[in-house]
Amino acid sequence: MISSWVPVIVMLGIFVNGARSENVTRPCATLQTSSSVVPIGSPVTATCVISEDCPLAVGQAVHTEWRLGDRLVPSSPVANTSGRVSEAVIPSFNHSRAFLTCSIQGSPPQVVAGVEIRAGYPPEAPQNLSCQTNLTTPKRLTCSWDAGQRETHLLTKYTLHTQIRYSKKNYTYQMPPGVCSFSIPRLDFGLFSEMIIYVRAVNDLGEATSSPITLEPISAAKFDPPEIVKIEVPRKYGCLTLRWCLSRHQAWMSNQRMNIEVRLKTADSNEWSEAIPVNNIKPSRPVDQCRLLHWTRYFAQIRVRFQQSPWSEWSSSQSGVTLESAPTGHLDSWMKVSQDDVTKQLNIHLFWKASKQFRANSQSVSYMVSALKEGKGKVCSTRENNCTFQLPRRAKKVYLTAVNSVGKSSPTEVRILHHKDREAVSHLKAVPRDNSSFLVEWEGAVTPDLVDYVAEWRPLLETGLSHIRFDTAEKNRSSLVLTGSFEPDKPYGISVYPRFKDGIGLPQTVNAYLRQKAPSMVPEMKIKKTWKSQVELTWGEIPLAERNGIIQSYKIFYWNEKGPINIVNVDPAERKVVLQNLKPLSRYEVFMMVSTFGGSKNGTTTDFKTEPFDAVAIFMILTGIGVTLSLLVIFVFLKCLSKHKRLKRRLWPSVPDPANSSIKRWTSESTQDTYLGCDSEEPNLVYLSHLSFLDLPMKLSKEEDLWSNNAEDTSDLGESICGSPFIPGYSGSNSDSVPYATVIFSGPCSSPSPKKPHVYLRSESTQPLLEREESFSPKCYQNMVTDEVSREQCFFGPSHNCGPGEETGPDILWDDFPFLRALAMNDIQND
Repeated sequence: MISSWVPVIVMLGIFVNGARSENVTRPCATLQTSSSVVPIGSPVTATCVISEDCPLAVGQAVHTEWRLGDRLVPSSPVANTSGRVSEAVIPSFNHSRAFLTCSIQGSPPQVVAGVEIRAGYPPEAPQNLSCQTNLTTPKRLTCSWDAGQRETHLLTKYTLHTQIRYSKKNYTYQMPPGVCSFSIPRLDFGLFSEMIIYVRAVNDLGEATSSPITLEPISAAKFDPPEIVKIEVPRKYGCLTLRWCLSRHQAWMSNQRMNIEVRLKTADSNEWSEAIPVNNIKPSRPVDQCRLLHWTRYFAQIRVRFQQSPWSEWSSSQSGVTLESAPTGHLDSWMKVSQDDVTKQLNIHLFWKASKQFRANSQSVSYMVSALKEGKGKVCSTRENNCTFQLPRRAKKVYLTAVNSVGKSSPTEVRILHHKDREAVSHLKAVPRDNSSFLVEWEGAVTPDLVDYVAEWRPLLETGLSHIRFDTAEKNRSSLVLTGSFEPDKPYGISVYPRFKDGIGLPQTVNAYLRQKAPSMVPEMKIKKTWKSQVELTWGEIPLAERNGIIQSYKIFYWNEKGPINIVNVDPAERKVVLQNLKPLSRYEVFMMVSTFGGSKNGTTTDFKTEPFDAVAIFMILTGIGVTLSLLVIFVFLKCLSKHKRLKRRLWPSVPDPANSSIKRWTSESTQDTYLGCDSEEPNLVYLSHLSFLDLPMKLSKEEDLWSNNAEDTSDLGESICGSPFIPGYSGSNSDSVPYATVIFSGPCSSPSPKKPHVYLRSESTQPLLEREESFSPKCYQNMVTDEVSREQCFFGPSHNCGPGEETGPDILWDDFPFLRALAMNDIQND
């Protein structure tokens, strides 16, 4: 806002300078206000009077314009002044400061007068006036106060006023702006002279004065911390004597009565006791502190003040030990009992600790366990807080006693309780409460015979009974705070047992960490199996000392050369994982991240390569092949069953029975049954393709007839050809060996064209023909010319089967009758 008024101020300066250059003795206009400093929110009235000889208003009508900063302010002319007097009223002035200007309208308007108006609040009375004397060099009295909560927006001046009684000396000290404290020089006050002190605040809207205070400067002095010279042990149990003095700089006050406070703490405690006041005591007099524990080391501190002066800081600590006395109170105990089958006795592990009422009253305490209350039958004596011993099975209780050099405590009775299969604790959990304790919570089943709960804990990385600690909770409680020297990042086993009147129930156990961090190591992964699209990874368990917390998860990160990173979460209880949906014959990289509540740690990266086939794929392929072959074998077997006759004749061709051989039967009857068509059930014609004779085993003379009755190697022509004239005496019944011919047939199945020349094969068999009793009579050779036409032709002359009137047809062609041709050829050779 101030910057917006810079042009106005410049214009006012130019106007004034211009008036001076024209030797104008009076300003062009005057501006009067009700007040230049007003309370915020109050009305402001201003009047602007333009002079008659103002050059800006000569010979023209005057119109006045008002502005408060950049904002126009309504105005009204005053009556009977010819418009040269104007008045403006601001109903509520809400600025801390602003310029009000009066201008003559024109192009542009000309400022002829202006005034700065400031607004604010009157000062508040200063509060919380206090003074403190510094007794160190240089000695001074420092007073301070609060200026008040409300901002005045105006320059406020503070002055400190002092008045020394009985001397009529008054002093006033002016404060710099914004300063609310002042140190009075040592010459302006006396340490033991009473003074009246107050503060006054003044600004343009008013003034205010604080409430006065009356004090002696010595009563406002903060002393240096005193010193404990020595702690003595009087001849009284539970008492210590403190000898003290003031600091070296305040030693001149040793004859004055002072007020002090004492605080104490034991050597094993971290908290100080409440301050114990001791009033009106001279520094030369010692202070006794009683009702302390016997034979206990205490640390003590004191602080001092004079009358109502501020307390000094606490002194440094000094320690002392009270007198020794016999232990008092009873001990809390915890027992574990098991039976020894070899010795038939009870194995007992007894633990104890000081109860709230127990006092050792000595720095050196030992403990004794006995079978009898009077201390007889001692079974154990130790300085530790646990003991292991054996008792007969009939033992019911033992007695625990604390002993020192002065005496011994009353024996504490400990009942021997056996473990029972009873449950009374569930949903146990243990969480850190702070940096040195656990909060243990559980759900208990309250029964009439339940006595209390016992919480037992021990560091899992330590062995031995000396590390076991315990605490007890009443039967109606379900939580307990365990305190002790717990270490961070170390595992602790915490168990809660229900203790009944007749035994110890089953416990609930959890592992807990006071603070967790990332594991110290990550197990090495090993590749157990590799398949086409899967790989099985295994790893070992992290040692308990390296976990640093409760394992929350194992995360497996793996990727191939071109693929994205894949993540698999593994349950903390598992030690293996199968990575699936991998690409065959691909190289992958993999590493593991192990996490606890306190952090995570990554392991080293390893790689593996998938196989082209996996066991599943090979199994499926072999299974498919086996099923296919089985179906094929079954199909072939069934096919063979349906075609067994045809298959048999395909694999083992039918060999004619020489004893029943007949050309007619071959061509007409038997061959039709033997060789069927390939694609139809209709019988096909069988064509005699060749006839051959067996060679004689020895060369016969030309005179000997080849077809004589005594020939040893002959063919079966007598059976195959009807009416053969070449063997007139052949009967077929009394011959030892008969030569026979092998006939090879070719049908339409093997040769699509029946016009192909016939082939005759010669038989190598010398099997004798079977003898037959009936005589053979020549039969007619039937030649089937076509399927529609059948003609019977008789060869070698008339026959009884041939009709006398039948025509014989054309001349015989030897090529059409290979059988006759072979006979003819044989005949020619014999000639």
